[in-house]
Amino acid sequence: MNFEDEDLSYSTLTDRLAPDETHVFRNCDLTEADLRRAPLADARFESCVLDQADFRRADLDSAVFSGGGGMRIRFNDAELIDVAFTDVDLSSAQFGGALVTDVTFTGCRMIGASLTGARGTGFKVTRSNLTMANLGGCSLRGEFIEGVRFDDADLSGCDFTEATFSDCRLRGSKLLKTVFVKADLRGADLGEPDDAKLRAYAGATINQAQAAAILAARGITVL
Repeated sequence: MNFEDEDLSYSTLTDRLAPDETHVFRNCDLTEADLRRAPLADARFESCVLDQADFRRADLDSAVFSGGGGMRIRFNDAELIDVAFTDVDLSSAQFGGALVTDVTFTGCRMIGASLTGARGTGFKVTRSNLTMANLGGCSLRGEFIEGVRFDDADLSGCDFTEATFSDCRLRGSKLLKTVFVKADLRGADLGEPDDAKLRAYAGATINQAQAAAILAARGITVL
């Protein structure tokens, strides 16, 4: 079923969506739409307004979101396997309890988003803004992470083992029990890490300029 240029805001849509069809939403307003438990496998959402849309417990396997988005979208306890988000505003989105496996976030605005409590094998994130996001306990083990801002993000308990950071920022991020063993941080702006953050970076690789900046902040001059 195709929906195009429709105002579906505040609508309850689950009963309108047949489980054996592929659904396409194009340029639709889905503000506060009720899509709980909706059969949305392989669905496409193109340039849709999704402010506070409710996808809790929805089946979104292999769905594609491109453009659009909105504040406080709820994906709690949804099934998100092989889902692609490209250039989507996911500010303050909630993914707690969702099955997140092989999900990709590319060019997304994820300020204040929460992925803590998500299940599954994880996700990939590229050229996205995760400022003040909560990724507590997430695994990005072995990932190539490019162009991502983690400023003031809560990365407590995250596993970045063997991950490579390129053109990333970690200024002000919370790193309680975060693991960076064998991670390559040479392409990350570490800001001014305190002693607790330096302990989190144990086992990681940094460059000479980063090391000199860390020592200089402690009154040590490197010649």
